[in-house]
Amino acid sequence: MLVTLPPTPTHRPEEPPVSAREPSPARAAGEDPDGVDQLGRDFAAGDEHAIREAYVRWSTLVHTLALRSLGTTAEAEEVTQQVFVEAWRGRHRFDPTRARLPAWLVGITRHAIADAHERRTRDRKLADAATPPPATVASADDRVVDRLVIADELDRLGDPQRTILRLAFYDDLTHDQIATRLDLPLGTVKSHLRRSLARLRTRWEVDGALR
Repeated sequence: MLVTLPPTPTHRPEEPPVSAREPSPARAAGEDPDGVDQLGRDFAAGDEHAIREAYVRWSTLVHTLALRSLGTTAEAEEVTQQVFVEAWRGRHRFDPTRARLPAWLVGITRHAIADAHERRTRDRKLADAATPPPATVASADDRVVDRLVIADELDRLGDPQRTILRLAFYDDLTHDQIATRLDLPLGTVKSHLRRSLARLRTRWEVDGALR
């Protein structure tokens, strides 16, 4: 499984900063038989071989934790990639004198799994909000009308509501990601989404009554 770095990080776990003091000396021979402590020091120092070795050693552990929690292979693979990308990009926050590398990776994994559950909940709410309650099975014509209603309502919305709704609905961005991309407060993004979805529901109810 090849790790591909995405253009921007999706999550930065809150890990303690690297200590200002010098790393502790290497353990005496025999005290680090598996080489984990040395690997952690190399990782913190930015050695590219260290991230490759860490992936070989612990990607299965990360994948297993994600799969048990999320239940789908696709999401588990996505979390696994995200964990190692974020770990490498945030290596300056890893202090090998305070934690071992596998334990630190597990901490990042827990954050990534929590984010995946949050995305799942958000997507379900958006889908529920964007789907009108059908009195009968919608015909092909009705589905076309619904798509036109969505497109028309998006055109009617002013910015930033229109951009926020497109980023959430079509680009599948989280509230935090939208807030970061548009440089808006998180509360503002959530408020605009609520109002925009309320307008869509009203439009569907009106159009449904006219059919």
